[in-house]
Amino acid sequence: MENRVEILRNYIDEILLNMSDTQNRRCAYLHLYGVAQACALIALRRDEDVELATMAGMLHDLYTYKTGNHADHAIKGAVLAREILTELKLTNEIETNMICSAIHNHSSKEENFSSFDEVLIDADVLQHVLYNFSLPILEQHKSSFKNRFEKLSKEFELNIHK
Repeated sequence: MENRVEILRNYIDEILLNMSDTQNRRCAYLHLYGVAQACALIALRRDEDVELATMAGMLHDLYTYKTGNHADHAIKGAVLAREILTELKLTNEIETNMICSAIHNHSSKEENFSSFDEVLIDADVLQHVLYNFSLPILEQHKSSFKNRFEKLSKEFELNIHK
């Protein structure tokens, strides 16, 4: 059987390659695959399913990049992810529900969810901060964003003075 992550990556690449705006396309690649890699790292650390976490990271903001619409993107992104996973027949119902739950909840940085959902939420925070570490943590993010990053710094024993 072919690798599920690679099947999904090929599917997502087709969507991203068809984006006409090169700046948005670059941001989409960096963010989606950056979050996917952060998901893998965090899932390894927390003994969660690395493959499913990677897939959740790859899909989590695809709705926004595909449509250009950020409103309710977590909820709509979970719907799109379910459609894609069903179309590609990559996951069973339990796995699909896990991935879609994480996507649905990933924007709620101030709340706590299942340990699997938390992987995506924290990976999203980590990628936003590490995208350009020379910048201060963005002020538009709530204190919950900073709090999550501080917890990640401790968890991964990062020597961060921000």
